[in-house]
Amino acid sequence: MKNKPSYAIDSVDHALRLAQLLQQEGPLRVTDAAERLGVSRSTAHRLLAMLVYRDFAVQGDDRRYRAGEVLRPTEPSDAPVQSLREVARPHLTALMRQVDESTNLMVLAGTEVRFIETVECRHTLRVGDRGGMVLPAHLASGGKALLATLSEPELSARYETAPDSVDLARLRRRLALVRKRGFAINDRETEAGLTAVGMAVRDPSGHVCAAISIALPTARFDRERLPKMVSALSATAAMIERDLGSVWDSVVEW
Repeated sequence: MKNKPSYAIDSVDHALRLAQLLQQEGPLRVTDAAERLGVSRSTAHRLLAMLVYRDFAVQGDDRRYRAGEVLRPTEPSDAPVQSLREVARPHLTALMRQVDESTNLMVLAGTEVRFIETVECRHTLRVGDRGGMVLPAHLASGGKALLATLSEPELSARYETAPDSVDLARLRRRLALVRKRGFAINDRETEAGLTAVGMAVRDPSGHVCAAISIALPTARFDRERLPKMVSALSATAAMIERDLGSVWDSVVEW
């Protein structure tokens, strides 16, 4: 399980996060970059300029920055990421305080799940910021929760060219259990020493648009805590879904 190094170099960390954002979430303005990183506009501009210089980014005629040739393109997500993040963050923060563990928001992109927001808990030993990270959907808790909402044809289409490491028959059985329970568990499947519990979130029309999760060191996970975690996730998902209703009309249809 990875936590941010105590000797982290902020400028390097900011540049790497910007590269992730450009690659996985699309074009950014200087103001967008400054807001996401929590830095000044001038600092964001200097970071973007360096990414352009090294071909990690390009700037278009609209003044927005996009991923450059160096960044490998990844499967895009259909979800309106910015709106989801803005609506979900205060609820993820409240959930973190309730369970005292790190919380995440993620979206499905092909056969991967992309983390678009993390609220870290206050423990010294904790699951760190996953923002920008991409993991196999069939292993991550939120990814399983999202895959479980797909129809059989949709699931088959996504895994039409699945690698040998994905046992589709086994995956279908596991997703059936997720549908029955209403939540999914990742018990050290994506990372040694990490356990997570995830649940899907729906938009106002009833379509699944994202997933939320509670992530914690496996050493602190106790099955007796599971009912309380699931209850907290369910309440949080309901509040996010409620608040999405007030902003969804202004989001470009997807």
